[in-house]
Amino acid sequence: MKFYSVTIGHLVIGQDGIMSTPAVSCVIRQTKAVGGIILTASHNPGGPNGDFGIKYNIASGGPAPEGITNKIYEVSKGLQEYPICPEIKVDLSTIGKQTFQVDSFKPFTVDIVDSVEAYGEMLRGIFDFPALKELLSGAKHINVRLDAMHGVVGPYVKKIVCEELGSPASSAVYCVPKEDFGGHHPDPNLTYAADLVKAMKGGEYDFGAAFDGDGDRNMVLGKHGFFVNPSDSVAVIAANITSIPYFQRTGVKGLARSMPTSAALDNVAKALKMQLYETPTGWKFFGNLMDAGKLSLCGEESFGTGSDHIREKDGLWAVLAWLSILAVRKQSVEEIMKEHWHKFGRNFFTRYDYEEVDCDAANKMITELEAAMLAPSFVGKKFSSGDKTYEVAVSDNFAYTDPVDGSVSKNQGLRIIFSDGSRLIFRLSGTGSAGATIRLYIDSYEKDPQKIYQDPQVMLAPLVDIALKVSQLQEKTGRTAPTVIT
Repeated sequence: MKFYSVTIGHLVIGQDGIMSTPAVSCVIRQTKAVGGIILTASHNPGGPNGDFGIKYNIASGGPAPEGITNKIYEVSKGLQEYPICPEIKVDLSTIGKQTFQVDSFKPFTVDIVDSVEAYGEMLRGIFDFPALKELLSGAKHINVRLDAMHGVVGPYVKKIVCEELGSPASSAVYCVPKEDFGGHHPDPNLTYAADLVKAMKGGEYDFGAAFDGDGDRNMVLGKHGFFVNPSDSVAVIAANITSIPYFQRTGVKGLARSMPTSAALDNVAKALKMQLYETPTGWKFFGNLMDAGKLSLCGEESFGTGSDHIREKDGLWAVLAWLSILAVRKQSVEEIMKEHWHKFGRNFFTRYDYEEVDCDAANKMITELEAAMLAPSFVGKKFSSGDKTYEVAVSDNFAYTDPVDGSVSKNQGLRIIFSDGSRLIFRLSGTGSAGATIRLYIDSYEKDPQKIYQDPQVMLAPLVDIALKVSQLQEKTGRTAPTVIT
């Protein structure tokens, strides 16, 4: 058995022990730390009965890849002891260095930093702050409502958007971080951000956004509650990427999306002749491309958007990216979105979550579905619902070969791709705390100008019907009332 000895002599901690996940990535990179540990409930319920996780980020600021997490696990099996120092009392509220004398490593330094200022300094080098200030507090300013959902991003919103960019203090709500997120579920979607949706529908605000518990994900709304699908959000940022000074300097190295995310970004990449990568779910795959200088902007359907300024998705960055586009184009969110669909076509997209499904039943369903999909006769098969008929062009279990290190990730989700570009995706998810979750993603492309503004649920209904027929999902899992995410 191997024995390991590790000495850490310098810790950097956010003031009061609070940092957003994007700020952690930022500070790791700014301080050239060897890595960082994030204690997070993320978008899961907080409190003693909620899900809670420990995440390790590497020196690039991004989530540790599997090779490193596997190594950490192997090392953990060889640990024989670890010393603790209960007599050390760290003042988390005071900015500055605190030094302690500890026998095993002298001296031991704890550096309490203002992570809000460090993160704000980074953003000032990315966006045109004077233009954003004019948008938010000038003579013709827009009204915004930003909902931190009692997560850790609240102080960042108040300091940067309100105090520095001039938006009224009342535009930032639920900005006091709470251990239990105020008893709510800090997941930025139409279900859990119902207060924001209601406020936006009233017409008082021109732009709205919600953030998750650790500040890395976001939801964008326009006036009267106009919803921006997260797959569309990253596509619009890509199509207007020169509105952001950072990309004017760096250029665009490439675009990427996770495999279940709609192909809206693909349409932009094709039209603008940009490199497009389709990766498995997980931000670490984007980070590898960024570190190799191949990727500038990326996103995932679960409300995550980011760029190579750090190695995490970044909710407040995405909101400032949208506000930058509004400042340049002088249009509303709805006008920008509709012009985008008219130019690139529209990907109607939704996700159904069948949660707390019996694990054996879920695995059996996926196994049987894969066997049927991989049969030679499945490609070319036609499925009809109403007046729509879809022909299978590709059917596989998605595998990804990393263009940087050649590593292969298999079994990333069952894909049925139809000849018109529409897709059905089936994935088992392991993020829940009870049972299995089956995620069904439905992506339907439409370029007919007469149809691109129609109701998404009406446009998606034929594919929803076909998806259930193909998988027999309801019968095999017993779950007939899934959660609709987008």
